[in-house]
Amino acid sequence: MLEKVLIANRGEIALRILRACKELGIRTVAAHSKVDRDLIHVRLADEAVCIGPTPSPGSYLNIPALISAAEVTDSTAIHPGYGFLSENANFAEQVERSGFVFVGPTADVIRMMGDKVSAIEAMKQAGVPTVPGSNGPLPDNDDEVVAIARRIGFPVMIKAAAGGGGRGMRVVRDEAQLVSSVAITRSEANAAFGSDVVYMEKYLERPRHIEVQVLADGQGNAIHLYDRDCSLQRRHQKVLEEAPAPHVDEEARQKVLKACVDACIEIGYRGAGTFEFLYENGEYFFIEMNTRVQVEHPVTEMVTGVDIVKEQLKIASGMPLSIRQEDVTVLGHSFECRINAEDARTFMPSPGRIEFYHAPGGLGVRMDSHMYTGYTVPPSYDSLIGKLITWGENRESALTRMRNALDELLVEGIKTNTDLHKDLVRDPAFREGGVNIHYLEHKLGIQ
Repeated sequence: MLEKVLIANRGEIALRILRACKELGIRTVAAHSKVDRDLIHVRLADEAVCIGPTPSPGSYLNIPALISAAEVTDSTAIHPGYGFLSENANFAEQVERSGFVFVGPTADVIRMMGDKVSAIEAMKQAGVPTVPGSNGPLPDNDDEVVAIARRIGFPVMIKAAAGGGGRGMRVVRDEAQLVSSVAITRSEANAAFGSDVVYMEKYLERPRHIEVQVLADGQGNAIHLYDRDCSLQRRHQKVLEEAPAPHVDEEARQKVLKACVDACIEIGYRGAGTFEFLYENGEYFFIEMNTRVQVEHPVTEMVTGVDIVKEQLKIASGMPLSIRQEDVTVLGHSFECRINAEDARTFMPSPGRIEFYHAPGGLGVRMDSHMYTGYTVPPSYDSLIGKLITWGENRESALTRMRNALDELLVEGIKTNTDLHKDLVRDPAFREGGVNIHYLEHKLGIQ
């Protein structure tokens, strides 16, 4: 087992990693920015190191500072969590070269899956269904671009190969807009990601967003932990998730689950990962793979009983998978509401001091949060301050518990999006299950 892990992240995921380490008897080091000295995981860690100023480029995105912190504390591994450097192949490479274990896939795999074009090609070779598209980067020749779009059929989406987080994407509905849209997307991609490589895909009008959780040990063993539905999104950012995905074709589901496991073995995957799909009319279409633990991983843990972060740490220790596919079963249903420090109507961030905090409780209720009364939410980072998760023996009971838990949750001193979630869990279409990725924006009146 790893002896000491440096946690290269903050907030609720840093606390989540610390708890898993403590259960496995692993010593912990909290690497934190100046403003984060009072975070719960910093107080609970065996050691804490300030790695730089509040802005993330000088701290959580500062590779030399993180590696130096690992060196001075004699850490044996670095866990990147999610966000920040978690999918940075250069970081993973430098961690390994410096003699530490990177809790995640190899740099080569991160690099391959981080480039959407190479990821799609790898998935095709592994038998994972993909969206009809350009089968590679778009050429510079405008006539060839038009020919590709005609073959795919409008509407199409132009996407940055190095994009992510909902950025670097543009929908084109007719041929007249195509050439100019490609040029604009290239320019935006180069400015945002340092690469102007773009590709084209068929734009699905009303798909759902369904993802498959996998674990692989890099030693030829891989399993899936079934799926999640993450279709409630605003501007490509997930708001509320559930597991398993409701109302999908079971035969198609089993095929895609197996394809994801086969793909992990094919590419030599190591650690926890997530295959993301668009699902429409009974068909799955691969869009990307996240080579890290996901924000929404708790709903999968609740229905399978598998501690995903502990499995990450065991795999990073060099252990083969201890779980066989036949040991994984889905029991009941689970929901997760992302609690953000933001106005529920305008979505403007609401940093500030939390004057009072009360977490909901009861059977089947879990709150993953770094909040506490007196904590000041800084304006410098993502607005996520907690994840409220419920479990029930079926979808309706899990949803009932979520409604009750949201009513119990109290956060005073700042604004949160709790009222939005209270509305969503009572929404008739969502209660029925199977809403598409555009549903929330239409409900909110966002074009």
